[in-house]
Amino acid sequence: MSNNSAAIWIIGSINTDMVVKARKLPCPGETVLGGEFLMNPGGKGANQAVAAARLGTAVAMVACVGRDAFGDEAIAGLKDELVDCSHVYRDDSRASGVALISVDEKGENHIVVAPGANSSLSLQHVEQSFNHIPGNSLIMLQLEIPLNTVCHVLTLAKQKNCKIILDPAPARELPDTVFQDLFLITPNQSEAAMLTGIDIENSNAAKIAAQQLLEMGANNVALTLGEQGVILASPRGIEVIAAPTVSALDSTAAGDCFNGALATALVRGATLKEAIEFACHAASIAVTRLGAQNAMPHEQELNSFT
Repeated sequence: MSNNSAAIWIIGSINTDMVVKARKLPCPGETVLGGEFLMNPGGKGANQAVAAARLGTAVAMVACVGRDAFGDEAIAGLKDELVDCSHVYRDDSRASGVALISVDEKGENHIVVAPGANSSLSLQHVEQSFNHIPGNSLIMLQLEIPLNTVCHVLTLAKQKNCKIILDPAPARELPDTVFQDLFLITPNQSEAAMLTGIDIENSNAAKIAAQQLLEMGANNVALTLGEQGVILASPRGIEVIAAPTVSALDSTAAGDCFNGALATALVRGATLKEAIEFACHAASIAVTRLGAQNAMPHEQELNSFT
């Protein structure tokens, strides 16, 4: 049965990540001899769902996978994490999504995604799901599903007075109308540069880009800068929130962990600044581990956070 009591509804992608660890990332045309190969559950939507669920939050997932072994394994894995999969649809004609990931010894990565059945998440699917999404829910979105589906979610969410967090990844241009109904947008540097046209080469440029995103219509902006922390821009002003210092091993799912943890803190009553501080702490744990969903911290690991 559908879990109408879910605190967070995540509408997005489910992938299988195929990861190769290497000393360095290849340049164009270069072949690099890699090390260990790992195959892990992934997809930005699913990663965020697991991040929130492991922190003890009731989460429901709206997504589409193929009717194949990857899809079966993805759904089983999400259910094991206590994510409600009642609204994970199956596509008979497309394979489940996959991501090819290379990670270097510094934890930096290159990622290529083949969306597969993620591209089949339709307007009809989200309309069906919204029959079960309560008013005033917190909804999380990313850009690994069709843009017209994302826009339709925004329309339906506004009708139910839902709060929307958009992780604008992978980076792409967006219609101006997308920004108007966002409670929060959470771009990294490259995504903010794509959206604003500003070359973000330092923190001052990041602040200018964050302010521009506010002026484009977003209610709040959390521009993530990795180890340099987060630029929080709101109607009350702009401030820098520091990130804990750690030795990163793999940054693959850092942004997804950040978003899932941030949403968790918000539904528990935290202010936006408190939620970002909590999310930075969670992400700092995730980057010390290999993989995407496997790297997400559990609730007890953050119990010491204040």
